[in-house]
Amino acid sequence: MPAESLQVAPELEAEFAEALKYQLTDEDLERARVLLGVDTASRYRELNSVASPDAIRNWALGAGDPNPLYTDEDYGPTTRWGTQIGHGTMAGHVKTPMLGDPMPKEIRDRTEGLFRGVHVFVSGGSWDWYRPLRPGDRIFSFAGEESIDVKKSEFAGRSAVQVRRDVALNHHGEVVGVYRILRILTERKESRSRGKYAAIEPAHYTDEDYERIDAIYAAEQPRGAEKRYWEDVNVGDTLQPMVKGPLTVTEVIAFHAGGYGFVPYGLRAGRVGYENRKRIAPFYVKNENGIWDVAQRLHWDSQWAKAIGNPMAYDYGVMRQCWFYHQVSDWAGDDAFIEKMSDSIRKFNYMGDTQFLSGEVTAKREEDGRYLVDLSLRMVNQRDTETAYATATVSLPSKTAGLPPLPNTPIDLQRQTAAMFARHNELKAQRRTP
Repeated sequence: MPAESLQVAPELEAEFAEALKYQLTDEDLERARVLLGVDTASRYRELNSVASPDAIRNWALGAGDPNPLYTDEDYGPTTRWGTQIGHGTMAGHVKTPMLGDPMPKEIRDRTEGLFRGVHVFVSGGSWDWYRPLRPGDRIFSFAGEESIDVKKSEFAGRSAVQVRRDVALNHHGEVVGVYRILRILTERKESRSRGKYAAIEPAHYTDEDYERIDAIYAAEQPRGAEKRYWEDVNVGDTLQPMVKGPLTVTEVIAFHAGGYGFVPYGLRAGRVGYENRKRIAPFYVKNENGIWDVAQRLHWDSQWAKAIGNPMAYDYGVMRQCWFYHQVSDWAGDDAFIEKMSDSIRKFNYMGDTQFLSGEVTAKREEDGRYLVDLSLRMVNQRDTETAYATATVSLPSKTAGLPPLPNTPIDLQRQTAAMFARHNELKAQRRTP
């Protein structure tokens, strides 16, 4: 029996029991290893397929980042970039379908229905950026699984850790960035029965609590046009504190409105929703009114979150990745270039929780003509529990060398991207031929 705080309305138990039956099997884990190293062109189309000025602005605002570098078309031309640019994290969530050779039939047949009905959540990720996202960039991508490891989880018993590499390229065939997504696969039933987080109580705030939160918000501001020179940065320097939250359903809606979370499963309405339900039936579970709805609603529906072992709904891991980027970008200023960021999501961020962000400089160095600074970042909630941490590498202006150059794309990645993009253009031309 689940812990008392995880119990749901009796009329839901039968529906949840059906949804909780899927298991993480040895057969599925073995089949998943067949996919390692197999890259294919992404056929997905996100909410935004082109990084228009509006899309760039809305992504930043959906993440709670009002930096004019991302949100103001008239501000960008005054900077070194000569234009508005996109929040780095956005590059992984703008997609136009890319043409390419299909996955080999024997691999596709062997992996059909893989991990059907198993719960998946993002537990972290890493980015390598090579150029900024600019207005008008049409983003394509190709991707494949890099690794899969089986482990024991305190939350859900046996689980699998799967890392997927997603290469984002623009319409010129240039690599914008490489996104490695760390996903945890767990059995919904097992995570519910363990009920590790069942004792966590919803947050409650006094006027004094809000005074603390609002004071941090009021002090936040991007460094903007004021250059942060590499020579002026010292190991041990701290970043300006930042706060995010308290988390509400409104914040989750704003994040979706900014462009997140529409593939691969899809949030759909009306007849399109019906067609999606027929396509991926295990992704849909009836709610307390007997209405089919997406399993993804655990990010706003606490009844469903309870069914898989959490006391209430919680955020997306990608939201916290965006927040770390916001923190680094505010500190670094307009002229810097964020080259790398890697984050680890350690605890859930529940509805009502507040995240307090801090960071410090851990190292600085010169590398291939770029003046780099390494940062260590962390988030702590109102319970004083660390929920996420991250590292980042930033290329800063130098008093002697001037503005930081962009990093070079690795040769092997350039070659692979060029081949994938050439094949895309070849297939595109074939479609146009009568």
